[in-house]
Amino acid sequence: MSGSTFGSIFTLTTFGESHGPGLGGVVDGCPAGIALDEALIQRELDRRKPGQGVASTARKESDRVEILSGVFEGRSTGTPIGFLVRNEDQRSRDYSKIMDVYRPGHADLTYDAKYGVRDYRGGGRSSGRETVSRVAGGAVAGAFLASVGIEVTAYTLELGGIRAQVNDPWGAQDRPFFAPQDEIVAEWEQRVAAVKSEGDTLGGIVEVIARGVPAGLGEPVFDKLDARLASALMSVGAVKAVEIGSGLDAARSLGSVNNDPILADGFASNNAGGILGGLSSGQEIVVRAAVKPIPSIAKEQTTRTAQGGETAIRIGGRHDIAAIPRINPVLKAMAMLTLADMLLLQRRMGRS
Repeated sequence: MSGSTFGSIFTLTTFGESHGPGLGGVVDGCPAGIALDEALIQRELDRRKPGQGVASTARKESDRVEILSGVFEGRSTGTPIGFLVRNEDQRSRDYSKIMDVYRPGHADLTYDAKYGVRDYRGGGRSSGRETVSRVAGGAVAGAFLASVGIEVTAYTLELGGIRAQVNDPWGAQDRPFFAPQDEIVAEWEQRVAAVKSEGDTLGGIVEVIARGVPAGLGEPVFDKLDARLASALMSVGAVKAVEIGSGLDAARSLGSVNNDPILADGFASNNAGGILGGLSSGQEIVVRAAVKPIPSIAKEQTTRTAQGGETAIRIGGRHDIAAIPRINPVLKAMAMLTLADMLLLQRRMGRS
């Protein structure tokens, strides 16, 4: 299976399935001397692990990370950083009834078309659990970025059609749903409870912000910073659209409104999302990801079997009501991996 390595200089290669013994990865290209230990990675993993909050699956996983290589006495050594997270609470029997049935909204049919075989136990590599490795790798990237003054956060902008006011984006890590304001939490909890009672699921929008990114990061043609960020976020299974800065609103705007005036002491606005011509402008980088509803629903759906017959399906087992908020640390991780890779590319080209 190709396509399991992300990045060009700062790289992450991942392995593992939802119902296998575990998941893990190898980060290569991380400079030596970066402060790093299991506790730092664990903090990020704890933000995405299952069994937390009203929207989360009942599956219980401690998601304890083990660093296997590349770290000595709390510092990166410059060699490949290997890590492992063991699965503990698999219930593969939950999927035995649908082993020959393609679940709507999942990758069952397309995996069968590509490989001629698929892991029906939770989707195998296409499961959301695959993102454990992304978050662990992203934590390593985050440690490197922190060493040069770059910070990244991700918060929920919208859940189930209810949009939040962005009052405190950097404090969102400590609120349910990674909410950027206190008042919205109760509304989202009510929305999740109502949809759960109907056997359905929700989508939403996550916004990612990076600050401290120096101007000039990125390449001006095919490796534009915004293109790389969009690709990174779109590689997450539930993401169906990505916006940079004003995004789709720019298509409905005027140049006189959408342009960001440049003043003596900086920009007057940030409709560009911190990226001009594919290069960082020195402002905050602002990226949004549209997240689809979880496709595993209790309502009856029409589908077909692997043998070609039409059938009806209700999906049991343990599933999230929304990918939010557990997807937030994943999107943050992908942004950090991208920025780490582009920063090292800048250094290799002798531009910093």
